[in-house]
Amino acid sequence: MATWDDVRRIALSLPGAEEGTTHGGAAWKVQKKLFVWERPLRKSDLEALGGGAPGGPILGARVEHIVAKEAMLADESGAFFTTPHFDGHPIVLVKLDEVGPDLLEEVIVEAWLCRAPARAARQYADENL
Repeated sequence: MATWDDVRRIALSLPGAEEGTTHGGAAWKVQKKLFVWERPLRKSDLEALGGGAPGGPILGARVEHIVAKEAMLADESGAFFTTPHFDGHPIVLVKLDEVGPDLLEEVIVEAWLCRAPARAARQYADENL
């Protein structure tokens, strides 16, 4: 089970990452571009999800494209989901209660790679992946 401290540690370990807030929740950006953030479910989300709405902490994460989002949603871990609010957007929601540290790190790094400047992303990938 991951925590906000885990998210913070991983996100801030990435080059140029900064912590701030968005809509009152914690958010991490690179070059003013949001890559992961705290995303509590809103009333419209709860209505859309019905009884299947998760109750724990939710992380919003940018993904490379819609195909990547669909692959994550099909993942057997059950840690990923979406709401109608994000239809057509390369964003996935992550149940922190259901994601392990390795998968969390993968999600955050991939989100950062999507938003980081191309040169920084290439350098990071060359050195770390």
